[in-house]
Amino acid sequence: MGLLVEQRFFPIFAFLFGIGFSLLLASAEGRAACPRLLLLRRLLLLLAIGVAHLLLWQGDILHAYAIVGLLILLPSTWLPRWTVAILGTLLIVTALIIGDSHFVLIAGLFLAGSALTRYGVVGRMGQSATVPAVLGLVFAVAAAPFLWSQVKSLSSDQDSDASLSMSLGGLLLAGAYVCALLVLLRTPLRPALRTVFAPLGRMALTNYLTATILVLVAARLVGGRPEDWPVTTVLLIAGPVLVVQWLWSTLWLTRYRNGPLEWLWRWATWARRPPLRVAARGERPTSVSPARRPGPPGPPRDSWRT
Repeated sequence: MGLLVEQRFFPIFAFLFGIGFSLLLASAEGRAACPRLLLLRRLLLLLAIGVAHLLLWQGDILHAYAIVGLLILLPSTWLPRWTVAILGTLLIVTALIIGDSHFVLIAGLFLAGSALTRYGVVGRMGQSATVPAVLGLVFAVAAAPFLWSQVKSLSSDQDSDASLSMSLGGLLLAGAYVCALLVLLRTPLRPALRTVFAPLGRMALTNYLTATILVLVAARLVGGRPEDWPVTTVLLIAGPVLVVQWLWSTLWLTRYRNGPLEWLWRWATWARRPPLRVAARGERPTSVSPARRPGPPGPPRDSWRT
């Protein structure tokens, strides 16, 4: 778990948050008079959801994302993209040097994802398997010595060295994971991967919050605090939780365009109720055509990145 899982996936989540933020801004700029106002409302609602989630689970990350988004990501939209890229790099390096600074690392990853989106790199990521394959190999080779150092540090109880190795190795291995997935998406496995991941991703906010409820229910049955569970117990509970959420997400999305919380989040973002139910074949859409009513057209359908 320490070598392959811990601190290996939240960097991906933070990076994708920065990507989704810039994608939504680019879309809103052609659809709203004040696109940054949309992003402000979006972040404020996320902050409220995160604070409420803290009442159930102290490990909530949404409030941290909202705070960093309000203080760093939103103001960065007024900066040129080269400045955003430099600031993101500096923040990531600073977080690795000072250690144990999730807020600084999150800010750096937000800006890195935003900068790569603004430079058009994200839009070209899926066009070739060669580039991500080579880059993933570089990430994996670079991560190897840090993983080995992490093993040695843990065995000798050198916590500071282990923390640094875990952070550096985590970032590099996260990059390798992303590149590996991009390569797999260029293979015949793509339909299967979409079937598995797309429903969970399209309802990521709903699944993130409902996972807390499911785990707390499991804790009542198993006993003890989830933070104290052994790895075996964690895996035995995480598997069924993911299966339940995949089934729930897949069935829900056959009838509705978005997850329930994603729908409310879009409503607050655009200050206009978007359609929720998927129109049946032959049924006329319930929403009014933008050409027949005043004001900007409705919001675009969110992708898994937003």
